[in-house]
Amino acid sequence: MATTKIGFVGGGRMAEALIKGILEAKLFAPGDVLVFDPDGQRRDHLAALYKVSVCQSNCEVAVASSNLVLAVKPQVMAAVLEDLAGCVNENHLLISIAAGLPLVLFEERLHANHCRVIRVMPNTPALVQAGAAAISPGAGATSEDISFACRLFEKVGKAVVLEEKYLDAVTGLSGSGPAYVFSFIEALVDAGVKVGLNRQVAEELVLQTVYGSVLLAMQSNQHPAVLRAMVTSPGGTTIAGLHQLARGGFSGLVMDAVEAATRRSEELGRS
Repeated sequence: MATTKIGFVGGGRMAEALIKGILEAKLFAPGDVLVFDPDGQRRDHLAALYKVSVCQSNCEVAVASSNLVLAVKPQVMAAVLEDLAGCVNENHLLISIAAGLPLVLFEERLHANHCRVIRVMPNTPALVQAGAAAISPGAGATSEDISFACRLFEKVGKAVVLEEKYLDAVTGLSGSGPAYVFSFIEALVDAGVKVGLNRQVAEELVLQTVYGSVLLAMQSNQHPAVLRAMVTSPGGTTIAGLHQLARGGFSGLVMDAVEAATRRSEELGRS
């Protein structure tokens, strides 16, 4: 169990997912997890459910914690960094999970504080301990810092270490990816209803189909094209459906969606 404390600046859903993961893995005791969120109801919720310590300001969290997870929206990060500038120093590790915000933003704003910074792009399946996260260390981050960040995010899914130049692509792919998958699930359910199934039955079948397909892909170590071919008989029903997806430009649309989200992440970083 860690001997230092971890603080969360922001207590939203992603912060809650991480808190749940690290407590279940016993990386930290509840009393060594501190949280500040401007929403009093969120503070009360986290304190009641996880027995963590809640604070009344960003600075209070920083003073009491050597590891800080910055779990706030990109739009409010500038104000948060202004708050933290008087509270952090070379003993602090800052882990930002704000989409699109580059390491240089934190390193320039907090240059005089000499704290170390790591940028992480997680995704929402972390809420069920099945997330995917990419970790990019700043110039001052140590190997111990990187190892700590990996342990943290591996408790809520999978984590990979990448150069920061790839994080916009990660944002467009796995960061936004759950929304694409949910849209696909919704479309499949509607399709089931269109061909005569009860909506509840259609949803149950679709969710199990998607879950089972992902599990098969992960456990079989087969290329997706091989797995698709296993389902696709000559002149059968599946090839008829795949033909329609191809005519509609399904693969191209998915690629366009990822590319558009990647460009938006780049725009957020520049602004």
